[in-house]
Amino acid sequence: MSYYSHGAGSSQSTHRDPVRHRGRRRTVHRLAHNEPVNDLAPLLTPEGRALLDEVRDTDPAHELAVATRLRREHPAELVSAALGQARLRQRAVAKFGAEDARRMFFTPNGVEQSTRASVAAYRARRFGERGVTSVADLCCGIGGDAIALARAGIRVLAVDRDPLTAAVARANAEALGLADLIEVREADVTEVDTAACDAVFVDPARRGGRGRIFDPEAYSPPLSWAVGAARAASRAAALKVAPGIPHEAVPEDAEAEWISDGGDVKEAVLWFGTGEATGPGAVRATLLPGPRTLLSRGLPDPAVRPPGRYLYEPDGAVIRAHLVAEVAQDLGGGLIDATIAYVTADEHRPTPYATAYEITDRLPFNVKKLKALLRERQVGTLTVKKRGSAVEPEELRRKVLPKPHGTGSVTVFLTRVDGAPTMLLGHPVR
Repeated sequence: MSYYSHGAGSSQSTHRDPVRHRGRRRTVHRLAHNEPVNDLAPLLTPEGRALLDEVRDTDPAHELAVATRLRREHPAELVSAALGQARLRQRAVAKFGAEDARRMFFTPNGVEQSTRASVAAYRARRFGERGVTSVADLCCGIGGDAIALARAGIRVLAVDRDPLTAAVARANAEALGLADLIEVREADVTEVDTAACDAVFVDPARRGGRGRIFDPEAYSPPLSWAVGAARAASRAAALKVAPGIPHEAVPEDAEAEWISDGGDVKEAVLWFGTGEATGPGAVRATLLPGPRTLLSRGLPDPAVRPPGRYLYEPDGAVIRAHLVAEVAQDLGGGLIDATIAYVTADEHRPTPYATAYEITDRLPFNVKKLKALLRERQVGTLTVKKRGSAVEPEELRRKVLPKPHGTGSVTVFLTRVDGAPTMLLGHPVR
């Protein structure tokens, strides 16, 4: 469906009134202050652990003063590494929670690229539901998925070829009391025998020297290799891929699942040997927390119709999975434009798969008219969303509400209605 191209690329701006095969290249790892640290061992010594406890809650604004004081009693490189870990642990709280993050070890890439704990736990449950007892976690990174699998009672062979990354994964297994269930091996995943495991999980590197990699065959290792490893698994397999993977790149014998957490699309997963009635070729969108799962019903494109009283913004996982038609059918609605992933309907039907807004105004795109309307209604909180519009939300907000001082609030959708640039005004349905 053509409208999906606009789904994940939507954006918004809000203003309120002020009242694994990770690290494939053998590069120097920098944990803090741009000083090279290639050895995790000093942080695992009694001195290193005590220093980590001491600097745990250090405010980044006070790092220099803290470092100056601590370097009088400890080696400068150890102080730098400890402060770097403290900063990484603070960043990791969003993904792993405070309890785990304060005990785990991280690299900058590990914090950035590791799976969010809630997503990893969901995937581990799916493995467990299929009777999986052991998983080869290939390209394990710092061990986020291995930890979730082990906590689900599954034995894990965690493999990464980068020495520091493997050391961090091993340290994390020990720090969280899971070393008995997680074996960490430093090796090239393409050379590891996984026959002893009844399932495989592969998380290829999707970043290179120039940023994100969009060609699945440019992953490290390539998607084709990962698919072969998945097909060889005795019970089940899962491949983590970028959410933007083209649907035509999904193998016919795989189930494709797009996952969002708290409304943010996190990843896509290709499942093999799931043993479910959905079977190969199935498509699903899963929303966390929950989980809530929407399955493809093979529906045709929704009809285009004039905007009704309500506008629905589908969850990003629903859009990526090309399941907007399923949401539209459940809501008794249609599209405002054949190329836009906004669903409209005349009545409100609660759904976990889309956010509902009650529309109060429909206007042709006109900055002066919008500014006058907001002033008339004393709007002080403005949220601007766009889909299918070239206008930048923040730029529009500055033009129409330069000095917010009102008490009202409104959401403005910059979009197209049957091809024409349009502004829809409304508010979320509570």
